Amino acid sequence: MECQSAVVGIRTSSILPPYTPSSSSTSHHIPMDDAELQAIRQARLRELQSQQPSRGPSAPSGFGGAPAAGGGDDESKRQAEEDARGTILAQILAPAARERLRRIELVRADRARGVENMLIQMARTGQIRQKVSEEELIGLLEEISGQESKRNQTKIVMQRRRDLDEDDDDWD
Repeated sequence: MECQSAVVGIRTSSILPPYTPSSSSTSHHIPMDDAELQAIRQARLRELQSQQPSRGPSAPSGFGGAPAAGGGDDESKRQAEEDARGTILAQILAPAARERLRRIELVRADRARGVENMLIQMARTGQIRQKVSEEELIGLLEEISGQESKRNQTKIVMQRRRDLDEDDDDWD
C-alpha cells in the first residue's frame, strides 16, 4: 500500500503513525522522516557554529547564556568577506604566486593587502584574463615599489638670495 505524505512529499511503503511525545512512552526508538532529521541536523549545525571561540567569554545563546554583544554579526561578515577574497585570489593567482603573496604578507601585511586589493579590482574590471604567474606578480610588486619610491623621494630645492645692495641702488 503506497501513500504520499503531505508534509514531505515522499512515498512510503507503509503508513507510520505521526510521532506525538507522551510521558508514558518508554521506547527509545522514535520514528522520524527525512525532513525531521534534516531539521535536527540544521539546528545542530547552527548550535555548533554559535559555539565557535570567536564569540568571547559569554555562553552561546542556545545554552541559556547571553549572546555576545553585537560582535557576532560583524565577525561573521568579516569572515565571509575574507572567504570571498580568498576565493577570488585562488581563482586569479597561480599557486606559486599565492605562496609568494603569503610570504610577503608575513613581512609587510599592508603591501600584501594593497596588492590583493589591486588584483581583485583588476579581476573585477576584466583586466586579468588568465591566472597571474609568480613572474607577473613580481613585476607588479616592482611597479608598486617604484611608484612608492618616487612618491617618497626627497627633493632638495636650492633658493638663492639676491644681493640686496645692487638692485636697491638702481631704483633710486
